[in-house]
Amino acid sequence: MTIPSRLPLAVAALLGGLALIGPSLAAQDADLILTGGRIWTGDTARPYAEAVAIRNGRLIAVGSAAEAARHRGAATRVIALGGRFATPGFIDNHTHFGQAGALLLGVNLLDVSDAGAFAARVKGARDRLPAGAWITGGDWGAYEDWNAGSAGAAPNAPPRARFSPDRSIIDSVTPATPALLQRWDRTAYLANGAALAAASLDCASPVDGLECTAGRATGRVSGAALARVRAAIPAKSFEQRLREARTAIAHLNEMGVTGIHDITPREQLPVYHALKERGELTVRVYARPTLDKWDELSAVGIPHGFGDEWLRIGGLKGFVDGIQGNSTARFYEPQLHSGRRGEWRDSTNTAATSGPGSGMEPAGNMLRNLDGADRAGLWPQVHAIGDEAIDTLLTLYEKVMRENPARERRFRIIHSQVLRGAETAQRYARLGIIAEVQPYHAIDDMRWMEERIGERSRWAYAFRTLHDAGVMLTFGSDWPGTNASWYTANPMHILYAAVTRRTMDGRPEGGWFPEERLDLLTSLRAYTANNAWAAGEEALKGKLMVGMLADVVVLDQDLFALAPDRIKDTKALLTVVGGRIVHAAAPFQR
Repeated sequence: MTIPSRLPLAVAALLGGLALIGPSLAAQDADLILTGGRIWTGDTARPYAEAVAIRNGRLIAVGSAAEAARHRGAATRVIALGGRFATPGFIDNHTHFGQAGALLLGVNLLDVSDAGAFAARVKGARDRLPAGAWITGGDWGAYEDWNAGSAGAAPNAPPRARFSPDRSIIDSVTPATPALLQRWDRTAYLANGAALAAASLDCASPVDGLECTAGRATGRVSGAALARVRAAIPAKSFEQRLREARTAIAHLNEMGVTGIHDITPREQLPVYHALKERGELTVRVYARPTLDKWDELSAVGIPHGFGDEWLRIGGLKGFVDGIQGNSTARFYEPQLHSGRRGEWRDSTNTAATSGPGSGMEPAGNMLRNLDGADRAGLWPQVHAIGDEAIDTLLTLYEKVMRENPARERRFRIIHSQVLRGAETAQRYARLGIIAEVQPYHAIDDMRWMEERIGERSRWAYAFRTLHDAGVMLTFGSDWPGTNASWYTANPMHILYAAVTRRTMDGRPEGGWFPEERLDLLTSLRAYTANNAWAAGEEALKGKLMVGMLADVVVLDQDLFALAPDRIKDTKALLTVVGGRIVHAAAPFQR
């Protein structure tokens, strides 16, 4: 699609960046030069370069090796790329950073359904967590019914016995570390001996929901017993949140991710600020509070984009429906396996992840929030997955656009998973709505999608249909996923999903609904420049051009020279954020 003219703010940012570099670029010595590579710049006027020169966190030269060499001084670090491929840093359009850090530092059991792996994962979490922290969550068994990487259920497959752990599996590896773990669908909970002791639970004094066998607690808890264990869990310390964040940042740096559009709860912002002050925030954060916060932001005069190049307040996330992993996405017709059409997100439940007031219910709530946010100049970015949910949100967006004064709007539909048909894509394009999609969803969700919605799957993850209609696509991960699925933050796996629509082991051979595959160039733009534009930061990032932020990733393979099925095996060897090397693998390790 043709990108509208840039915001005055974005132009000002670019001019400000050039001013910081200095009045005469030719006279500037670089801090860092990357040279001798095949560098895809994302700039249509000059798509490839051989070298870049960086000073004060910005690009002062993008072109030939000779052009970059003019900026070499006595203190300049020069890295020879040896012909390797480089791109602008990847920007992830959808992360749950705090949850990801908690899973990386704590325990991730989504793909676990046997005792050995269960104990090993819990032991690993015990060793990573700070003293005094509980091991919680886990979401075991999410892939029991549909194997990870499956292209769909086998016909007439026999039912599998459900994994039902007891405390004997983990007590020996957590003698002094309390643990309360849960099954992915919240139908079962497991407390270890230390957690039962902290909650003063034993079989000598029975409590409703405490399972006992031969006078000994199995660790399986529900009802009042579960409530007692939960009440014993201490509040997470700020030090633990910092440790989780550092772990998540290191993971993103290793993947070549230099920026995230994060779904950011209130408690996460102080963590970002603390890391930024300490010089430890090496991923740029476009933080997204929930939609119901528009009036609070407006009341104190915080506009969209408030902040700096490392941390800024972005769009506001609302929720129309649930998720397809839990069969709560909203459809016109019932889902085949449940006979239910899904749900509208209910804002009256203050415990909901949507936050109080950012969902559809009660009636009129979403329109009130969209209208208020738009009038305040803020940018709604709303989750909609089922076909009815998407159409409903488009109607609400159109009403707001029609009734409010004209202004810069970069509205998004988050996930945009199941369209009603090609006409829905045309409607996106007519309204200028951005489709914020996560291609890995397609190759993970195919394991159960046709079983649930049948022929409607044709319009699931309809990336090519959206693109061909002129809709701007932005790419990301939804990392670390939901309670039903784990999603990778690795851009190479996500690009692979977009261009092949095949599972990680290559099924189905021609791709799942292969007519919706995208080409690599379109996919790279969706992961870089389009994400920058969607955030109003197109003058700062997303391309490698003089004056822009020096966010660069060097890969071990040339993506354009690879067979599509090899993209997933590509690795980031060097990640540079603001001219600072934040990840280096051989041969670039110092």
